[in-house]
Amino acid sequence: MSVRRTKKLSISIQEHMAIDVCPGPIRPIRQISAYFPRRSSTSPIPTSALSPSGTACGEVGGDTDAPVDAIGSDSDDCTALGTLEFELRYEQTTNQLHCTVIRAKGLKPMDFNGLADPYVKVHLLPGACKANKLKTKTIRNSLNPVWNETLTYVGITHEDLNRKTIRLTVCDEDKLTHNELIGESRVSLKRVKADHIKHFYTCLEHPPPLRSPSTTGEALRGITCYLREWENEQLHSVEERGRLLLSLQFLPAPCGGDDEPDEDSGGGGLCVGVKRCAHLAAMDVNGFSDPYVKIYLKPDIHKKSKHKTAVIKKTLNPEFNEEFFYEMSLSELANKTLEVTVWDYDLGRSNDFIGGVCLGAHSLGDALRHWTDCLKNKGQQVERWHVLTNQLPKSANHD
Repeated sequence: MSVRRTKKLSISIQEHMAIDVCPGPIRPIRQISAYFPRRSSTSPIPTSALSPSGTACGEVGGDTDAPVDAIGSDSDDCTALGTLEFELRYEQTTNQLHCTVIRAKGLKPMDFNGLADPYVKVHLLPGACKANKLKTKTIRNSLNPVWNETLTYVGITHEDLNRKTIRLTVCDEDKLTHNELIGESRVSLKRVKADHIKHFYTCLEHPPPLRSPSTTGEALRGITCYLREWENEQLHSVEERGRLLLSLQFLPAPCGGDDEPDEDSGGGGLCVGVKRCAHLAAMDVNGFSDPYVKIYLKPDIHKKSKHKTAVIKKTLNPEFNEEFFYEMSLSELANKTLEVTVWDYDLGRSNDFIGGVCLGAHSLGDALRHWTDCLKNKGQQVERWHVLTNQLPKSANHD
């Protein structure tokens, strides 16, 4: 009986490494749709997506004192960054917007210890970021911080409620490196009613990537811009530089013999009160400005109408509370234009122009209404906030 030998099976080193490195079946390549999971109506809601009242992040809360708005996402990982709870209240009489940052839950860990040092930054868009940035305190080593801190914006008009958006950004503070962004939430102020508290419970989102301002180079196309308001500002030729609170009062001349004002006898005139500024643009490297205000009453043939306030150092929200008086009749004042400019004082070089506004018969919007109300209501003090723009008045010049 003969023994038949079989051929010995040989395996190459390449096949051997492939078997050891890649055991099991080969997984198929994920399609684009796999990166956008959708939660079905029958899938359970994760507990991290529930609000304190037990409702989902995409649902409106139930029994609460203030109206609740919830902003969520259809994605399964809509709460991967965490949730933020806050309130908005607008006082129409004082032109103040109050943002109360209450708490955050389930924040994404940012530090090596699995925790974070979160704080919240608040911006009004569109607008200069440094000028209107408000910030809460930092809560150390927490993924569920509680702030209960109210941040207030002054000089917010009713028109701002129709065109502005508030952005709340949750960041992680790092002492040795740059602070890291965790997530953000944006709410249009159109949803806020005057003298009513609006309660929000929102899911934090990633800032949307934007195209580079320049499309000349291939490398610039990959740059991610985290400030969405850049596009909005480019659509407008006028840039907002802050707010200015002015008071105007026309004082009639003393009464003559017939107990009626005698405007031709002198003594009457315009009283201009420079109250305060808010959210001014930062012009210095330290993130602040040294602002002061100049006012002119044009046309000024003899160049005697210029008045200046004192300089307030290192602030973007200065309070001046200074008044200036121009003696003239009502008929003369009707043909005048009040030019108000805000400057940043710099020692040893030219001062920087921050913003300005002109009030007169040829003005528009709030400036025209403020001017006409002053002329119609003799003896009454009329206050109004004005938006400062980067357009330098033609008659204004550097000091």
